[in-house]
Amino acid sequence: MPSDRLNIREIYNSIQGESTWAGLPCVFVRLAGCHLRCVYCDSAFAFSGGQSMSLESIVEEAQQLGGKLVQITGGEPLLQTACSELMRRFCDLDWTVLLETSGSCDIREVDERVHRIVDIKTPSSGEGGSFDLANMDALTVRDEVKFVITDREDFEWASVFVSEHRLATRAGAVLFAPVSAQASGEVAGCAGLAPSELAAWLLDSKTPARLQLQMHKVIWDPQERGR
Repeated sequence: MPSDRLNIREIYNSIQGESTWAGLPCVFVRLAGCHLRCVYCDSAFAFSGGQSMSLESIVEEAQQLGGKLVQITGGEPLLQTACSELMRRFCDLDWTVLLETSGSCDIREVDERVHRIVDIKTPSSGEGGSFDLANMDALTVRDEVKFVITDREDFEWASVFVSEHRLATRAGAVLFAPVSAQASGEVAGCAGLAPSELAAWLLDSKTPARLQLQMHKVIWDPQERGR
């Protein structure tokens, strides 16, 4: 892919459903391609396909949707070289830019104005150990770290990880999200975890984390695209 183009799966306007930015209108730019295959993935359609677009046309389409908050997501957006330049362009236009990434790619080259939301994969995801520990020192209070929790084992593992790496002080927020049931697509299905169960674990353990629910799946059908 040329350095001034990206393979884009979709661009749409919605309500931000995750992170501390939840509830705000947001433009989503979803890049195609991912090297991970998490068992609970709810965007497996982004593994392939997409349309080659210039950075100028991506920014223009986002501007037409309105607003000044944009999330760059995937797939894994940092697999495409021009992603960093796209984020810089949005920042230069005084947009608030969110990046959703697995942390398996180098985040150190991302513009310091970007809010990085790093999804550290738990053991039950099937991609445990994919996080690049070299990224740990790059985290700042502008960033957020997310763990998708499938079961008690994941919860215990994530709690230890948060403590050992002092994530409560390294990042601006630590998010624990209960997995949603995912029964189809290119990845294996998995059962969901009741939010009440994860909430009880958080209360009992005193882990310094915030319970995160996917607001957009409450508002709309979870299978609906462009939401």
